[in-house]
Amino acid sequence: MRPIPLGNTDETITDYCLGTMTWGTQTPEADAHRQMDMALDAGIDVVDTAEMYPVNPVRAESIGGTETILGNWNAANAARRGTYKLATKHSGYNESFVRKGEPISSKTFAEALDGSLRRLQTDYIDIYQLHWPNRGSYMFRQNWTYAPQGNRDEILANMHDVLEAADAAVKAGKIRHFALSNESAWGTANWLRLAEAHGLPRVQTVQNEYSLMCRMYDTDMAELSVHEKVTLLAFSPLATGFLTGKYAGGALPEGSRMTLSPEMGGRKTDRAFEAADAYVGVARKHGIDPVHMALAFTVQRPFAVSTIFGATTCNQLQHILDGKDVVLSEEVLAELDDVHRAHPMPY
Repeated sequence: MRPIPLGNTDETITDYCLGTMTWGTQTPEADAHRQMDMALDAGIDVVDTAEMYPVNPVRAESIGGTETILGNWNAANAARRGTYKLATKHSGYNESFVRKGEPISSKTFAEALDGSLRRLQTDYIDIYQLHWPNRGSYMFRQNWTYAPQGNRDEILANMHDVLEAADAAVKAGKIRHFALSNESAWGTANWLRLAEAHGLPRVQTVQNEYSLMCRMYDTDMAELSVHEKVTLLAFSPLATGFLTGKYAGGALPEGSRMTLSPEMGGRKTDRAFEAADAYVGVARKHGIDPVHMALAFTVQRPFAVSTIFGATTCNQLQHILDGKDVVLSEEVLAELDDVHRAHPMPY
């Protein structure tokens, strides 16, 4: 594990990030609090959540539950709040339970931020992300039918409006860095352009899916990330469990994500099982734990990545932490690229 740049700032974050989306459904509060202690004690200094969490499943009555659990830990560990960077997300269209899916605007920005601050029991958010673009996204298997939409002038006007709200929040000390999630190269570039043109907060991170089995970021977003200094917060680096090998041979472990979400958010295909088997095969060949290999791959990319791992249990978290310093050889990386060529879009 190592420190990486936080966007174009002089701050850093660790290249491993604790994810929290199961806190309040699969992960009880006591275990969640233990996970915070374990992660910070291991040296991890960034934690990601969202106002719509927990998931598996998402329910109207549980919205905000994960932030509340994390907020209770903050209240009980006030001295440790400054030792880690807290990232959360403002919901929009895709989270229909939150504000009835109202699009993100300067009005919703202020409301959502104040709600998160209250639940998280903190005075500030380090990395405040927009969970989804108002205009839609190609993330979560929507790439197969994705078509750009919206009026350019209206999109840019909305971006400017939201950036002004972010600027007000920064000046009030409520957020430190503005960020995106599920974004495209065009969208990120325009957020950056508007911020520079008007002296408003720039994008420092973008949270998109990235793993051995989902490498869309390797193209235009990677180039933007390098040259514009936007750090990737990579979600689903284990491909929702496929890359652990636990579903090999048709296995269905009790309490696993596939038992709760049988289609795995559109990831469950014959090609996915074949690709996962091939990747796990590389790990076995080289005597590397598949989980450690999959996570290490994401943080050895030629762009800055903090990989967000989730753990339902403390035992799973400890297993991940045991591999946080694994570095893959050039030979292993080359074999992983060979598998990618053979299984380029498994879902």
